[in-house]
Amino acid sequence: MATMKAMILKDPGPVEDRRLVSCNLDVPEPRPNEILVRVTACGICRTDLHVIEGELVQRVPAIVPGHQVVGIVEQIGHGVSGIQVGERVGVAWLQGTCGACRHCLSSSENLCERPEFTGWTRNGGFAEFIVANADFVYRIPDGFSDVQAAPLLCAGIIGYRALRLTGIDVWRGARVGIFGFGAAGHICIQLATNRGASVNVATRDRDKHQALAARLGAKWVGDTFESPPEELDAAIVFAPAGEIVPAALKALRKGGVLVLGGIYMTPIPAFDYSLIYGERVIRSVANNTREDGREFLAEAASIPIKTSVETFPLSAVNEAIIALKHDGIQGAGVIVIGQP
Repeated sequence: MATMKAMILKDPGPVEDRRLVSCNLDVPEPRPNEILVRVTACGICRTDLHVIEGELVQRVPAIVPGHQVVGIVEQIGHGVSGIQVGERVGVAWLQGTCGACRHCLSSSENLCERPEFTGWTRNGGFAEFIVANADFVYRIPDGFSDVQAAPLLCAGIIGYRALRLTGIDVWRGARVGIFGFGAAGHICIQLATNRGASVNVATRDRDKHQALAARLGAKWVGDTFESPPEELDAAIVFAPAGEIVPAALKALRKGGVLVLGGIYMTPIPAFDYSLIYGERVIRSVANNTREDGREFLAEAASIPIKTSVETFPLSAVNEAIIALKHDGIQGAGVIVIGQP
């Protein structure tokens, strides 16, 4: 049987200990309604960091992380229709839903009670091949290279959903704050400014993140806990740091909405009731629906979104994750695995 190179996580712990181990695995066979994808690129994400360090409890032993996967369809399982061998597809975080719970039946499949996730409950894209549920893959718009497309599949989709949940996605002139400016933030700002919003960015690292925010059109850029010069209609916290929440609330107008864009966050400290009084709203983002993904990719192509990317070989995935943890990547990191 053919084998492939993969980076697997056996024991979660600090990424500085280089927890991902290189190994050879059998190339998986697609089951009914699955496809086999030859991976060409896979984005790295803070969710991968949370999986590796155990902040998301390990669900599968010896899992292959990675959930922003771009590649070429190599084989099609029984029952798959509408997808051809040789097509370029993307595999994102949400990899399956039950289709029967109350959330799935009410157009909220992102809240499914029995979901499957790429790189957490199913092997992900830090490997030469991946099998994926054919119903949950995306066609990649032609205008994006594989490397440029990879960050769109989580950072982009979550940024899109977070912006939509603020309720201001069609307001021209809306004042939006972005707290934390990594992969998701640098895509979200392009969506927001293209829609006519005024974007204020609060983030650390003047040379990397603040400089990128300024180049991408932020009206104001400051340090994480600085107050923007204008009252915000809405804000999104992409950094997984609970201590940012009171600072973001302080910047909101009455009736403003604060969206928390991560799957994990450190504890939120106590804050005065006055910060939320005035009908200010805090809400989280949980995963995404397939419709989110399709809508976002279409909008990203029409703008078009330009991702700022730093690439790494598969053998350097540990170093890439360490760099991500310590804010060493401007924009998004992408593991380059094979040829298109």
